[in-house]
Amino acid sequence: MQLSRPLRAALAGTLAAAVLSLAASTNAAARGEEPSSSGAPGIVKRPKSLVIGIDGATFASFAKAEMPRVKSLMADGMTATGNLYANPMAPTSSGPGWSSLATGAWPDKHKVVDNSFNGARPDLYPDYATRLENADPTLDTLVVGTWAPIRDTVFGPAVDTRLGGVSDDDTTATAVARLGATDVEAAFVHLDEVDGAGHYYGTGHRAYLDALNRADTRIGRILDAVTARAAYAEENWQIVVTADHGHLPNGGHGGNSPSERQTFVIAKGTGFAPGSVRHDVKVTDVAPTVLRHFGVAADPAWQLDGTAIGALAPDDFDALRPALNTRVDELALPSTLKGWTATSPSGWTIDNSAMPAGGVTEWRGWSFATDEFWSNTDLGQGRETNVRARDVFAVADSDEWDDKTHGAGPFDSTLTSPAFAVSGGALATVSYATTYKVDGPQTGDVHISFDGGPRQLLRSYRADHNAHERLAVDVPPGVTTARLHFHYTGTNSAFWTIDQVGLTL
Repeated sequence: MQLSRPLRAALAGTLAAAVLSLAASTNAAARGEEPSSSGAPGIVKRPKSLVIGIDGATFASFAKAEMPRVKSLMADGMTATGNLYANPMAPTSSGPGWSSLATGAWPDKHKVVDNSFNGARPDLYPDYATRLENADPTLDTLVVGTWAPIRDTVFGPAVDTRLGGVSDDDTTATAVARLGATDVEAAFVHLDEVDGAGHYYGTGHRAYLDALNRADTRIGRILDAVTARAAYAEENWQIVVTADHGHLPNGGHGGNSPSERQTFVIAKGTGFAPGSVRHDVKVTDVAPTVLRHFGVAADPAWQLDGTAIGALAPDDFDALRPALNTRVDELALPSTLKGWTATSPSGWTIDNSAMPAGGVTEWRGWSFATDEFWSNTDLGQGRETNVRARDVFAVADSDEWDDKTHGAGPFDSTLTSPAFAVSGGALATVSYATTYKVDGPQTGDVHISFDGGPRQLLRSYRADHNAHERLAVDVPPGVTTARLHFHYTGTNSAFWTIDQVGLTL
């Protein structure tokens, strides 16, 4: 039963009120509410959310800036860096960046591919505040933004209050006033002036660091307004600080360089361990994380790309991160960057018996890599669209492998999973994230085998494809195990990535 907030507030004194209070407490737990520090029976902390977006903030520059309030949040919560897309999915611009964060989907779904917002699909991928309003119209939602499209377009008309600021000082003052004077539950605040400094000066200039420090001061004022709330002790605040894109050292953004693509999510609140660092979080995870805080589960029919951070779990490939190597043949990459291995995680195998000798060492057969390593081996060839992979993923790349002399024949390698337990006669679902790009002779086939028997084709790729896959499989009677086989061939073509592989009944 969903009890209204006024009814919860009125429960007290009588046996009937006590029963209703118990129901309210149960419901509150589902909505992210916590027991009150006051210890009063039946009183719970109400979920509250504040997301602050710093336009154009380059995380790599934080170390050079003072930023005491943001760094305090990092010490008290979780810090995660992750990479955006780049063309041909979309440029690293504010429209696609903020829309990805607000909707929980990437540009190939929400269709915001520039700052014009032409072709946007808010009907299919509304912002998270709109989804909160749809789930509970009594929630008070607030958006305050210096950049007009934040309040006018990125967040939709269902949001209770959408306000603008003529400057970041004005935006900050408005946010502080609203946080102090209203019972706002979910707020998004956008600060724009760091982006301006990035355009005019670039991240290599002192003026950019000064802009970051001014943003930090404004963030401090906003956070102080939260803690000064009369009901703060009875509220469960989730605080997120993030950005839409980075900047170049000499100024500007929109391209595919590491400094333009890198974003970050800093989060403090229930479930975020102080000082924790993660490598599997994306900006598309912000929306479902806020929704989950209010007890709103993401419906699979929404087809979001993001996942609530508390629901993310490492897969087998992520366990390889401590063992990743520095470059061997990829000399354009920094010599200290660790980001690849050809050693499979436990239970996985790679069959390179059909691979010719030679070629680029890092990509001879299926390998495991991070985006920071793999996508920067050669910019502008579509690797930047591999946004649905997280942390460490499997990659077969005939294009990069072919950059060094090798024996006759195509790239030909098969990646095989551990044995999954299955029940004979059941219906299973095979799931994985994949990016498949073609630029020449190339094949990608997914097979399944049961109890070590013959392989059966599940899915073939012959054209570009970028998705979270879910394939239904009828399990034959009497079998108990299943393995997946990913077979890739290519002749100086492009690549195939696989991640988050699972088989469920």
